[in-house]
Amino acid sequence: MLRRRGAAEAGAIFVKLDRLDGRAAVYGPAPQSEEPPEGVDRLFAKVHAGDWLDPAEAEQRLKREIMFDPDLWIVEIEDREGRIFVDLAA
Repeated sequence: MLRRRGAAEAGAIFVKLDRLDGRAAVYGPAPQSEEPPEGVDRLFAKVHAGDWLDPAEAEQRLKREIMFDPDLWIVEIEDREGRIFVDLAA
C-alpha cells in the first residue's frame, strides 16, 4: 500500500516490510554504483544492520529519513513470509 506520496520528480522510494509478527525491515534506494540488471528500473537495499527490526524501530527509521528528505515516498508491504516484491541489490 502507498503510505506516503512524495514528490513525483525527485522523491526517493522507501519500502517497509512488516511480517505482522513483530518483525519488520526497511529498504531504500540502493547505492547508485550498483548497476541494475536489464529490465529493472531501480534496486533497493536494506537500510539497517541485521535481518529484522521491531516495527516501532522501523517507523523511527522512516521518520529520520523523512526529516532528511521530506519528498520521499513510502510503500508498506505486509507479508507473513517476509517477501519484499521489489528488486534488491546483490
